[in-house]
Amino acid sequence: MGGAVSAGEDNDELIDNLKEAQYIRTELVEQAFRAIDRADYYLEEFKDNAYKDLAWKHGNIHLSAPCIYSEVMEALDLQPGLSFLNLGSGTGYLSSMVGLILGPFGVNHGVELHSDVIEYAKQKLDFFIKTSDSFDKFEFCEPSFVIGNCLEISPDCTQYDRVYCGAGVQKEHEDYMKNLLKVGGILVMPLEEKLTKITRVGPSAWETKKILAVSFAPLIQPNHADSGKSRLVHLPPVAVRSLQDLARIAIRGTIKKIIHQETMSKNGNGLKNPPRFKRRRVRRRRMETIVFLDKEVFASRISNPSDDNNNSEDTEDERREEEETKPSELKPDPPVNFLREKVLSLPLPDPLKYYLLYYREK
Repeated sequence: MGGAVSAGEDNDELIDNLKEAQYIRTELVEQAFRAIDRADYYLEEFKDNAYKDLAWKHGNIHLSAPCIYSEVMEALDLQPGLSFLNLGSGTGYLSSMVGLILGPFGVNHGVELHSDVIEYAKQKLDFFIKTSDSFDKFEFCEPSFVIGNCLEISPDCTQYDRVYCGAGVQKEHEDYMKNLLKVGGILVMPLEEKLTKITRVGPSAWETKKILAVSFAPLIQPNHADSGKSRLVHLPPVAVRSLQDLARIAIRGTIKKIIHQETMSKNGNGLKNPPRFKRRRVRRRRMETIVFLDKEVFASRISNPSDDNNNSEDTEDERREEEETKPSELKPDPPVNFLREKVLSLPLPDPLKYYLLYYREK
């Protein structure tokens, strides 16, 4: 257990804190983190801890600390259209964030050892697609999950542009993991107590960078005691989009462009657009030591000596700011889903409208 950044009151404030601490550094990663509420991946009785920078485990269900996911997302250097393999895909939280960046023409596969966790991940994925206010802002690369031990992937499987392993990898399995990568691909995994980024720069050439000190539970070794045979994991084939699906992507893309043009026109070329994301004042807290228990993630940051000097000044500023905003504080209007409104206003049969909206409940 432990935390590298202060707890947030909601998902946006958690992301603000991760940005302040330089765990989130790029706009694409920030957008993905803000689009998916971390609390949605918690069981209801544990949601009070969702916005703390802590790992969470309940039975086979596990989420790494937000600071670790941030470092992983940044290290993967994700781009639209890439292929991604998540070894130990768990709840699907990371895979779904990756899918928002990969876009409709990417590949998003996960391997998970526990069947109950795969079922949990599918439920959370379905909930995100059907109910999230953020879904229509992206074209999503939906993850596909398969059950099995990630150390038993079929040798004839395709290689991937990006690979992440969410459990501690022993040195003896390093080459196995590397061979899952295409040339030019990036592998991120916990190796020898360090979160490690390995880039395949040639058929037999690699660049290695140590990112962060970590301590993950190790990969579970295959058990062949029952049958004496390996149970090969066959990853999903790379599917070709149907013409119907391609048409939906193209129509939604065209509508989004129209909405953007209308917004630019109304706001004078976008100069008066409201901020894209909610911004909150981040309270700086001194952090010198971070403690983790039960083989959870370890991370540390060096505190800023000037924080102590500014602490009382920051507190006074925050108090003054709260007093100034209290009288006029109003509850913000809920965000408008312009894409949904535009689709529903089109002179189309209802079944086609619902198809364009992925049969979403909101």
